[in-house]
Amino acid sequence: MAQETKGTMGRFIAFEGIDGSGKTTQAARLAARLNRMGLACCQTREPTAGPIGSLVHQIMTGRIAADNRVVAALYAADRLDHLLNQTDGILPLLEQGTHVLTDRYYFSSYAYHSVDMPMDWVIEANAQAAQLLRPTATIFIDVDPNTALERISKNRFHTEIYENLARLTKTRELYFQAFEKEKDRENILILDGSMTEDQLEEQVWEAVKGYF
Repeated sequence: MAQETKGTMGRFIAFEGIDGSGKTTQAARLAARLNRMGLACCQTREPTAGPIGSLVHQIMTGRIAADNRVVAALYAADRLDHLLNQTDGILPLLEQGTHVLTDRYYFSSYAYHSVDMPMDWVIEANAQAAQLLRPTATIFIDVDPNTALERISKNRFHTEIYENLARLTKTRELYFQAFEKEKDRENILILDGSMTEDQLEEQVWEAVKGYF
């Protein structure tokens, strides 16, 4: 049985950052903390494990080739399914009072896909998702791209197509451009990802605890 949460709607926290930033770890740590507090919480990620997300995963690992515009559109479609799916979608969970933590949301598209196409195009492609649900807070974990690549090489057996120094450097720059562009409509919290995992966990909690 779902446990009660503060208020009628769950809170929606999006973790963002370049690959290797530590966002996946911190999302898991925040989920564990909320569970220890007795709060109903669901941790999820994008691309999803659904049909569209599975296709995206195959493209990202190089098993299927696709134009970058197709990839961007698939991410947008997967995101809408992530929100609306009646089995495990984000919106139904929030309406039930469950807090949802996502590892990536539309700012990932704004940054990663704008390397190859105009950011305004990417934002417009994701406009329906933004209209349906903006995060309670977006936590951006900022790390130097060289550090990120070192972490990836230690923790992964393979890399994805966007995981190289030039692209990660440009993607980090585009994150900040997107934050500036959307600052009047979004609650963006930028944290230093160079600290230890324990230190960063406490920084994340200090940043979001007022929402729970």
